[in-house]
Amino acid sequence: MTIRTAIIGASFARAAYLPALRTIDDVEVAAIASARLSSAQSTADQFGIPRVYDDWRRMLGEREFDLVCIATPTVFHAPMTLAALDAGAHVLCEKPMAMNADESAAMLERAEALGRLHIIGHELRFNPNRRKIKSLIDSGAIGNVRALHMHNVSSTWGAAAWRRAGDWLLREEMGGGRLGASGSHMIDMMRFWLGDIGAVSGQVATMTPERFDKDTGAPWRASADDHFSFTAEMRSGALCSVTVSFSGGHGAGSHTEIDGSEGAIMLAESDEKLLVARAGEDYEEMTLRDRNVDRPGIGKGIWNVSFVALMEELAAAIRERRQLTWGATFADGHQCQIALDAIRQSSRERRWVAL
Repeated sequence: MTIRTAIIGASFARAAYLPALRTIDDVEVAAIASARLSSAQSTADQFGIPRVYDDWRRMLGEREFDLVCIATPTVFHAPMTLAALDAGAHVLCEKPMAMNADESAAMLERAEALGRLHIIGHELRFNPNRRKIKSLIDSGAIGNVRALHMHNVSSTWGAAAWRRAGDWLLREEMGGGRLGASGSHMIDMMRFWLGDIGAVSGQVATMTPERFDKDTGAPWRASADDHFSFTAEMRSGALCSVTVSFSGGHGAGSHTEIDGSEGAIMLAESDEKLLVARAGEDYEEMTLRDRNVDRPGIGKGIWNVSFVALMEELAAAIRERRQLTWGATFADGHQCQIALDAIRQSSRERRWVAL
């Protein structure tokens, strides 16, 4: 069968979705919609997409699609997903899944009621090193996991004139901010490796609210967070600590440490080295290379490369009329959204929040 596909959003889709889909023979990207027609048209020209829209509702109304991929600001995820499901399509929705858990619950309920496949853009579940970590934990290679630490410091958002005025990434009401952008990935990895979260305590902050348009210099004020930290108590008993700051003057990179009763795991995102130590022994490198890293046309970095395997699994599940074997479903996205909401509540109320 040919999997007729539509794309909503032309930015991240151009970098990750479309290069990945181009590697799958039986996928036909038949249409793309973007708020800016010029953006949709330039992406369509690059990838040979025949139909271009600046109205996603009209696109869904005029054509039938097997799959709709949504890569837009978060505020649009719920209405677009619900409309795509009602139009008969399976859905890939970017993270974070929604603006809040009420929206994500409605998306999950509709997808399940209609019998559609559903997946969230948590592509790191398809990264071989992160899957290796899961297999090590599941096999008991490092004993009982007692603590997990994730640390990510970047200067990316630190410059006051980084974006144009009103950019959605810096607007809370549009679903912008690092907690949704980075925190959702981290929460998904925690759940992927360790199971469900029991309670959280966290802080969410906007360290650089005063901004200037990068083109005109006009002042404006950002409302979305550029810094967050939280502690999560997993139902397994493990304690997880996460710190993310994108407002620093200098980037310190990103790394993950997992401490178990019989060993430890370390993963640095900068070089993707996976190090594993048994109790009383030195660290041993167990880094795995993604089989898609050298594919022509795939962008550099784990985010773009990991999307190839995600799209392969999604296409195979549609083709074979089966459930997903790998990947974060809307059920996972909903649990992640509950955790995101709880972290924000904890920050507002200065207390632990049970999930």
